[in-house]
Amino acid sequence: MPLNEPTFADLLARCTRSAVHLEMRDQYAVSDEAEDFALWLSTGERDTDPASENWASWVDLISEAGARGVIVRRARIVSEPVTDYIRWEHSGTVVNIHAGEDVRWLPRRHASGIALPGNDFWLFDDSVIRWNHFTGDGEWAGQRISDDPGEAKLCSEAFATVWAHAISHDEYKIR
Repeated sequence: MPLNEPTFADLLARCTRSAVHLEMRDQYAVSDEAEDFALWLSTGERDTDPASENWASWVDLISEAGARGVIVRRARIVSEPVTDYIRWEHSGTVVNIHAGEDVRWLPRRHASGIALPGNDFWLFDDSVIRWNHFTGDGEWAGQRISDDPGEAKLCSEAFATVWAHAISHDEYKIR
């Protein structure tokens, strides 16, 4: 990341109204999740303690944004039957909700008519995008920050459409 490029925490700190996140992959292989995911695969146990080392900084970031009036929403487009990774994500989403996120799930078969961008993203105040890039294997491959109005409009409209069709976390049943 270039020295002058803002971090996620910087972008969220500058946010005043809304931060939305669209996830569209069925599998991620991010190194900081590997240990928790492996434990869950072998034992079925998942860290859902908001104060744990795995979650505390995230919970603080989202809670602080919420306290400033920022609405944080996350939508996940998933194939069904879902992958083990998505099962693992679903089992930990209680912490996202505890932190103040609103989370919904959209089965991929219901996303066919939605114009979607090519990458996952965070959109802050409908104007600044943090594109998240991953390799074909799901490993983190970097980010790109954009304030291009056309890209922001695409992300805003895509997220709004996904959100309107998605199922709230409490109602979404893993298949």
